[in-house]
Amino acid sequence: MVFYLKLYFEYFQNHFFLSIIPESSNLYWTGGIAILSVLGIANIIYSKFGRAMKAVRDDEDAATAMGINTFKIKTMAFTTSAFFEGVGGGLLAALLTSISPDLFSFFLTFQLLIIIVLGGLGSTTGAIIGTIFVIAGLEWARFLDEPMNLLGFETDAMPGMRMVVFSLILIFVMLFAREGFMGKKELKDLFKKNKANK
Repeated sequence: MVFYLKLYFEYFQNHFFLSIIPESSNLYWTGGIAILSVLGIANIIYSKFGRAMKAVRDDEDAATAMGINTFKIKTMAFTTSAFFEGVGGGLLAALLTSISPDLFSFFLTFQLLIIIVLGGLGSTTGAIIGTIFVIAGLEWARFLDEPMNLLGFETDAMPGMRMVVFSLILIFVMLFAREGFMGKKELKDLFKKNKANK
């Protein structure tokens, strides 16, 4: 046992990545599991535990006064989040067939922050809309990083300019729509509001 641990640590001391992962996923599997995860999260949100999590999020003291065990609910929220993060990480590893710390840079952290803030901090629908908007927008805005011809003036390549543009968008959203596109609302809530207006 000690021999195998020694081999393990010697290997990872010289290699800061894992490249022996078999390719056992594709975009269809990943997309299907993402849809199942969203459905699972929606079921959790509208369950007894989901309502307790929302109560703890909104006002912890009031939730305690109502008899909710806030420590248990926070632990369950953390565990649920860790489970779905593990599923996502496993799918990423199976899709790329290698994992390296370089994949998880500050850029990725910033990108996730933009997705959550733009979509809405308390909304699953907002997170999906934010993801589509940010990922599609970053791909569409690649021309900002390349040399451009603006009104007859040639500009040099400016790598990172699209992140500057998205940072400005994030600032405007935080100034004018503090809760993001959806806030704490879900798609279901918008349909209810439209029916009430009719």
